[in-house]
Amino acid sequence: MFKRKRYYGKHRYPPWFWKIRNGFKQLLLPLFIFQLIRTLVFPTSLDVMLVILLLLLYLFLSLDWI
Repeated sequence: MFKRKRYYGKHRYPPWFWKIRNGFKQLLLPLFIFQLIRTLVFPTSLDVMLVILLLLLYLFLSLDWI
């Protein structure tokens, strides 16, 4: 009659979510390094904000805050 909720362990997310999240985390580090080098060579306010955003996103993913 009612569908049961599926619980996927501690975090309640399906395995495909963790695969996408970890793949995004691996892609984020090279993007951050490239953007940091670009910001050091051609500093603009947009580049600085983008570096800060990428750094925060990488830290949040690394610390499991997202």
